[in-house]
Amino acid sequence: MGKLFYLIGKSAVGKDSIAQSLLADESLELGRVVHYATRPIRDGEEEGREYHFITAERADELEKTGLVIESREYMTVYGPWRYMLVNDGQLDLSRQDYIATGTIQSYTKVRDFYGDCAVVPVYIWVETGERLERALRRERTHKDPKYAEMCRRFLSDEQDFSDENLKKAGLMNADGSVRNAFENDIREECIERVKNFIIEVKAQN
Repeated sequence: MGKLFYLIGKSAVGKDSIAQSLLADESLELGRVVHYATRPIRDGEEEGREYHFITAERADELEKTGLVIESREYMTVYGPWRYMLVNDGQLDLSRQDYIATGTIQSYTKVRDFYGDCAVVPVYIWVETGERLERALRRERTHKDPKYAEMCRRFLSDEQDFSDENLKKAGLMNADGSVRNAFENDIREECIERVKNFIIEVKAQN
């Protein structure tokens, strides 16, 4: 039985970039899992790589099929944006291991769907001040920076990733530390640490 390595973290901690690097490492043999999103595509993104970009109407249609594993809606400064993972055949744990990124909320729903043994959380974190600087640098690279939405997400993350929510999701150890946590202080070193962790888990399977 394969594993789904689920990278969890606040916005701008680099979890998507780390996931892309791990996917590109052929020695890990990881499959890609792509969520669906109703938000506009950003500069540098590609359809089917970061997300499947769909309309709100298409999201409603998918919800009615009963194939949606998890779905979240955020009231942004630009209106409601929805994210969802769909049981569309892209993920087959009987054949291989996969990697995906998401929030605590999405992790718990995916874990409940596939089972605790199949879904492995990987928590990526960055010091708060550094995370804010990274978020601002990233937003400045866009043709149409959305600073207000950046600030909303930054503040929302503080609540979404509270110790209480981490505990509810079973992501905290008895000593108060977060399970499988990796600081993305130096990107290359963080990728290597996560890679070694994945190798260890795969070896135990």
